[in-house]
Amino acid sequence: MEAVYKTPETLIDTPTHYCPGCGHGIIHRLIAEIIDEKDIKGQTIGIAPVGCAVLAYNYMDIDMCEAAHGRPPAVATGIKRVHPDKIIFSYQGDGDLAAIGIAEIIHTANRGENITVIFVNNAVYGMTNGQMAPTTLINQKTLTTPQGRNEQSDGAPLRICELLSVIDGSRFIARASVTSPQNIIQTKQLIEKGFNTQIQKKGFSLIEVLSPCPVYWRMSSVESIKFIDEEMIKAFPLGIFKDWEGRN
Repeated sequence: MEAVYKTPETLIDTPTHYCPGCGHGIIHRLIAEIIDEKDIKGQTIGIAPVGCAVLAYNYMDIDMCEAAHGRPPAVATGIKRVHPDKIIFSYQGDGDLAAIGIAEIIHTANRGENITVIFVNNAVYGMTNGQMAPTTLINQKTLTTPQGRNEQSDGAPLRICELLSVIDGSRFIARASVTSPQNIIQTKQLIEKGFNTQIQKKGFSLIEVLSPCPVYWRMSSVESIKFIDEEMIKAFPLGIFKDWEGRN
């Protein structure tokens, strides 16, 4: 009988530490599937962040390195320059990339480093109980904005794809989500395009993925999916913002 579903060889079969309904597990699987399908397991090195995905190296059977908070792009840059033929990706959340690491990601993109960044946006600081993040929506309630984010006092959500797409050194910038089978398929295609951008030595690529955080959004898993589809996408529209092949 033909198997239609199996665990990717790159994905380690181990209990997860992620909360029920979290999107990290889906994204890990997509990365593992791409590595298997492209047969680049021995050539790929991942950089784990500080944040909910701090233990990403427990789930992918590849070489991985931990970086200080916000510094995965700097570590990825160093490894790529030492090993230019390896496939290097950083895996970062909104606190890691869009707050303490905002300077790192801007300058890495500006230098046109030939790496791939997977940016998981769940609009809160998930690891530390759900404080406001740079990507928290206007009026969204968090631990530190119990009345909702106020644009006048807290600023507007940072739109990382829109920001990086105007930097000359960036080559492929896209945003996806994991709220439906169709969106998950699209997310995989975009992450694979990011890896292909690097393999073809075209330069810096970043794929942002809108991901649910039911526990710190104080919602059920179903409500979290609905929140992304009906609210987050208004602030963070899906799509390709920059493509070195000129498809946008």
